[in-house]
Amino acid sequence: MGLTVLENELLSCRACSLVSYGRGPTSWTGTPSPILFIGEGPGGVEDEYGAPLVGPSGQLLDKALWSVGLTRDKVYVTNIIKCRPKGNRTPTAQESEVCASRWLAKEIELIRPVVIVGLGNVPLQYFLGSDKRITRSRGELHQLKNGVWFMPTFHPAYLLRQEGKAQIAAKWDVFNDFKAALAKMAELVGEQELKSSEPTNLLDLFQNRKEQRAAWLGKIHSVE
Repeated sequence: MGLTVLENELLSCRACSLVSYGRGPTSWTGTPSPILFIGEGPGGVEDEYGAPLVGPSGQLLDKALWSVGLTRDKVYVTNIIKCRPKGNRTPTAQESEVCASRWLAKEIELIRPVVIVGLGNVPLQYFLGSDKRITRSRGELHQLKNGVWFMPTFHPAYLLRQEGKAQIAAKWDVFNDFKAALAKMAELVGEQELKSSEPTNLLDLFQNRKEQRAAWLGKIHSVE
């Protein structure tokens, strides 16, 4: 099975109740790469476009990636949860386990990254346990059972909620965590060219999918 087949299966998934709260599952952005970035779950903009981290948090992520020599078209970005929870709440541990074991596990198997960067508490707790907290664990490298290295850091949404010196400090934390994750990747597979000449415009890239999802939602409402 390749990523195209997996994505087609994902976009038609109706396996749990989360799918009823939005426009359907979101997939991923970028291409297979030795370093993988995993967020929590889709928000409103992501639900519209069918892709992870393309709203304000995603735009901040793009800037952070650019600062360390990466662009979204050259690295793989996905979420633990593929559907938007009602009210944009944080996914539960059970929801994370059910969704990630069905989809994320297959993504990792296909991509075979050497380093995973987890953005926020949800991926941190999925990989390392529910007792972990991002404020205490960010910046630590852990080797998972499958041999892949895992680095947790702040989610871009957390950075957006900070102000003044706290926001500046948190942004530097993320920058340094990204650099450390890239250093580990280079140690394992050598230096990689993972940056295009210009940042990727994700909203333009997924405009067609946004229109398709809006049309699908309109049909559902017309039937109701």
